[in-house]
Parts: sequence; C-alpha cells; structure tokens
Amino acid sequence: MPDISFDIAGSAQFYPQKLDTDRDAVFLVRMSRDAYRKASFLDDRVLSGGMDGRWVPYAKVERAMVDATELQPLHFIFHTGHVGSTLLSRLIDETGAVLGLREPLPLRTLAEIQDHTATSSPTAASPQLDARLQTFLKLWRRGFADTSRTILKATSTSGRLALRVLGASPASKAVYLNLGPEPYLATLLAGANAMVDLGGFGAERSRRLSERFGISAPPVTSLSVGELAAMTWLAESLTLMETKAAFSERVMVLDFDALLANLSSTMGTLLEHFGIDIPVGFLSAIEKSAVLARYSKAPEHYSYSPMFREQLLTQARREHAAELRKGLHFLERLAKEDQRIAALL
Repeated sequence: MPDISFDIAGSAQFYPQKLDTDRDAVFLVRMSRDAYRKASFLDDRVLSGGMDGRWVPYAKVERAMVDATELQPLHFIFHTGHVGSTLLSRLIDETGAVLGLREPLPLRTLAEIQDHTATSSPTAASPQLDARLQTFLKLWRRGFADTSRTILKATSTSGRLALRVLGASPASKAVYLNLGPEPYLATLLAGANAMVDLGGFGAERSRRLSERFGISAPPVTSLSVGELAAMTWLAESLTLMETKAAFSERVMVLDFDALLANLSSTMGTLLEHFGIDIPVGFLSAIEKSAVLARYSKAPEHYSYSPMFREQLLTQARREHAAELRKGLHFLERLAKEDQRIAALL
C-alpha cells in the first residue's frame, strides 16, 4: 500500500480494521464499496490473503482526520445479541444509499478500554479514550460517492459503550434491537454460536450487572446454560434501558418479533428515524426481499427465513424446556428484589 497520509480522510476505501493499543497503531485495509456490502463482520473474518493493508501509527491517522470535512451522517444499530441485527443492517443496505458497517472491531476495543478506566461510570471523562473515539467516529463517517449516511451495527457487548458514543456524536441516532426474555432465551438455546457468545462474554456481563447496575448475580461458573442466557439478556436489556433513558428522542427501541410482524411499516418508521430517503416501491417490496431468504451472517452459504426461524424456536422450546424454565425463574427471582428488572419483564 502506498503512503496514504493524504488519502485516509478522503473516502472509506481505507478501512480501519483494527486498533492495537499496545503498539498504538491502526491496521488499514483497502476495501471497495462492494466488499463492505458483502461483509457480515468487519472483524478479523473480513481479512483475506493478498488483501492490501498496513499498520499506520495512530497519531498519523488522528492527524489525517483532524480537518476531515467530506463526512456523512453516522447512525447506529445497537442490540442485545442474536436478535436479527445483521438482517436489519442488510435490509437497510437495500435502500442503496447507505454504507453499512457491521461489527467493526475497533468499537469493541474502545469498549474494552472503557472497562479499564479508573471509574465504572460509562460517561466519566477519559481523555485518551475520548480522543480515540472522536477519531474513529470521523473514520466511520467517511463514505463513497453514493453514500448518504453510514449505519454502524455494533457487536452486542459494545452496547456498553452506547452512552459514550451517543454523547460524543450528538447528531447520531440509534435503533436498539431486542427480544422479550422467553423468545430471547429460546433463540440462544437453539444456536451453537450463541453458546460461544454466552461463555466468552459472561464474565464481562456479570461485572456490568454488579458494577454498573448494582445487581448481584450468582458466579458465572455456577449458572446453568439457561440461567447464563438469562443473565445475558438482563445485562444487555438494562444497558438498553439506560441508553434509552439518556437519549430518549434519539434512540428507537425495537422488538425483533414486532419488526418481522410489521416489516413494511416498521422499516418505514426506522428509515425516517435515520433520515434515509425511502426509494419508490421499497416498502411495498421489502417483504419479498431476497435478504429475508438467506442467513444474514453467511448469505452466500445458507438459506433462512422467518418461517424457518419459528421452526427452530419451536424445536428449542421442546428440547431445552428445562433450561428455558431455569432461565425464566432466574429472572423472576431477581425481579422480586429490583423494580428495574420487574419493569423489563
């Protein structure tokens, strides 16, 4: 890759794939608009052999973005995990006017930096973190010639950074996607990948419940699978509630089942929320979109549909009935001691 000192700010062709805090550098890779559109994840899974990329000192990237002016509006999809956020992102892509960023890895790194600040408050000043966040907000606001705005879909656990992100980007809006506790637990119990999520992020979510919300849950290692899924839903749902309370007009809370049940009207409301021009005939055709027939995280490999999803949930409710009950009882017990949890249920 040639010297890009003067090209970083110009467009999204140089994607900041990784932020390495130890070496204080950003890994930039060259990506076309089509490559962004195809990518289900912008973490290490987007990398491929022969990809044009190089490490650039963070300070150099920061300097390049200081006076960047050709930037687009930036909005966010936050979610509680396994609730159709990738599908929603791809449906928005179908308008043809947005650049969809699905799960950029640096956002997760910034959330981890926040975890290690001296205070547990998600809005306390942290000069180094806040400076880096401002740089990446500008990087994410770059687009291509036909980009009217960027819609960034976070990882589920990066929702713990939502207060800081929306505070640092006052013009940004967000949709926060969730499910009710019973369908959420059934979804997690049905999916093999969901089990990886539960185990990998359980400790962080448990700390968040304790340090951020003052809720003492049993040790992660003592929880059954159903209870661990319930703790996951609780941590992310309380984070959603916190974000909505802080930015009520800018955050649209959306239930995934409600989205599927009223796809055309809900998509219309959501696109208006983000200020996206709705193409003629888009809403009337959305329910027949090919996006709905493929597995959004790997559309090139698997077919999927709302009907197939319902079949999987029915099977999960039958095969994991005991763990589903354990998870719901876990939430009911905590709800007796905390009005916030009772309100969620």
